[in-house]
Amino acid sequence: MYTNEKKLRVALVHDYLNQSGGAEIVLRWLHQIFPSAPIYTLIYERDLVPPDFRGWDIRPVGWSRFFPFRKKLYKHYLLLYPTMIEQINLKGYDLVLSSSYLWAKGVLTNSDTLHLCYCHTPMRQAWELYFEYKSNYSRFISKLIYPFAFTYLRMWDKLSVDRVDHFIANSETVRRRISKFYRREACVIYPPVELGNIIPSPDIGDYYLCLSRLVPYKRVDMAVKAFNELGKKLIVAGSGPQLKYLTKIAKPNIHFEGFVSEERKRELLVHSKALIFPGEEDFGIVPVESQAAGRPVIAYGSGGATETVIDGVTGLLYHELSPEALIDAVVNFEQKSFDSQIAIQNAMRFDVQYFIEKMKDTISLYVVEFFGEKYIPYLMNAMDPSVK
Repeated sequence: MYTNEKKLRVALVHDYLNQSGGAEIVLRWLHQIFPSAPIYTLIYERDLVPPDFRGWDIRPVGWSRFFPFRKKLYKHYLLLYPTMIEQINLKGYDLVLSSSYLWAKGVLTNSDTLHLCYCHTPMRQAWELYFEYKSNYSRFISKLIYPFAFTYLRMWDKLSVDRVDHFIANSETVRRRISKFYRREACVIYPPVELGNIIPSPDIGDYYLCLSRLVPYKRVDMAVKAFNELGKKLIVAGSGPQLKYLTKIAKPNIHFEGFVSEERKRELLVHSKALIFPGEEDFGIVPVESQAAGRPVIAYGSGGATETVIDGVTGLLYHELSPEALIDAVVNFEQKSFDSQIAIQNAMRFDVQYFIEKMKDTISLYVVEFFGEKYIPYLMNAMDPSVK
């Protein structure tokens, strides 16, 4: 199977390439480690991904180009995706590395192919947040179809787990979910957080910041309701389907920036009084970025925030998912002081370099286990030697 170049043939698989978020940051650095690896995905929208992605070898499933209005309605085709992901032909690859929060782990590989899955979370809609997602559907027909659709998807999702040789979880929170829902073990490697361009500032503004995609599970509505009562200035940066609803219920002390560039995001972070992080995340990159900017975090004390924020030291965690609990946390926050240097030091635990080193070591371990130690040189030849 091995080529004359004496290197492993590697393929990367990612759910969708039609947005820019935390999963895409992970993919960027996986591609940096394996720059010659093609990237297989269900949907690719060139104008919606970061500019550096556009020069990569990206191979979307051919079916997707026939989907009407796929940019807006791609989520409505979810019952097709299990079959679509199984049409990706990975024959001839030695190592398949899937970056998955939905479908990517379900690719089919041969018995002589090692499949490692970097799991961002088991499918939220089918497992952890099933009832929350279901409640967001207001139409009778949607509520009727939803249970039957997700019974099928849960069965496929559980079946697809057996196609993965080893799981890598992006946090202890996700490791526990993998154990609970999939009955599989996973090691933990935190996602890479790109901290190099964040420069802290002593000039702190008069506003709190909520930086998020505006989708229901992010619970930005909790922040808006809390600050409606507090009357303090809140800047909400981000876009999504809840924007219209949130602007409707917000009082004048809440300002919506919409989608912001990386430069504007950093500017908002370094000058904020604190980051408001009201939802439960699998990991949560933004709280790490906020601490790298020297700014504390006020977060709901569940999920990834419990692993990235040191309660009472680099921020405050509150433990009830309600506007009232967030109000109490903000009032409590304003009576305390926080050392920005400790926050910065804490954030450095999640820098890109940690991710690269841990991924290389973990992949090497599994390659030795699967192929034997003599193939380590082939793996090293497949990796970019400049990525250290």
